[in-house]
Amino acid sequence: MDKQALRERVWDDLEASGVARFPFPPHGRIPNFAGASEAADRLTGTEAWRQADTVKANPDAPQLPVRRAALRAGKTLYAAVPRLRDEDCFLRIDPATVDDVDAATTVSGIGEYGEPVGPEAVEPIDLVVSGSVAVTERGERVGKGEGYSDLEFALLRAFDRVDDDTTTVTTVHERQVVDDAVPAGDHDVPMDLVVTPERTVDTEYEGGKPTGIDWNALGEDRIAEIPVLGRLRE
Repeated sequence: MDKQALRERVWDDLEASGVARFPFPPHGRIPNFAGASEAADRLTGTEAWRQADTVKANPDAPQLPVRRAALRAGKTLYAAVPRLRDEDCFLRIDPATVDDVDAATTVSGIGEYGEPVGPEAVEPIDLVVSGSVAVTERGERVGKGEGYSDLEFALLRAFDRVDDDTTTVTTVHERQVVDDAVPAGDHDVPMDLVVTPERTVDTEYEGGKPTGIDWNALGEDRIAEIPVLGRLRE
């Protein structure tokens, strides 16, 4: 299955079925879905969540309840600067410094409340939460196609902030869980847990996680746009 064809199929289905939620349309983004809060609640009941002190989460709408749950549980929250465009390309939100969890976890609030830090200053991450367009029960994930989620993991791996034991999870609607054979490259981050409003899937993925930056998968334009990549390559 071609990944872009799969994305379009899932986006179309979420829109046609009425599952998609604001922002509209779901196309071209990590789609928000009915039941995102219930999926977040289910995630908070897992052992991986209970054991995590530090959580890295994507800034998209369907994972907003996850980000809020993390801060309310006293977990340190990390998010990436959009497109990793700054040298200090991650944002740390310390729950002890937050006076308004709802505000601090919106897209704009992450930038306001987050402290910019370079990857070397990020604490070891216990749990990585990713948004998805589609995912399989085997743990293969399809994002919106820009590759930043995988690159963020690889960058943190290069600085020993994540490893094979770092739990990776996505929260999605059941309609985003597909049976397709999804091609996976060395740079693709597999999911250990797939959480929907109805169930939690332990994928038992047999392959490993990316061991660092896959320079062959990056073009010169992408490297030039991300300052920390230029520093790493040097």
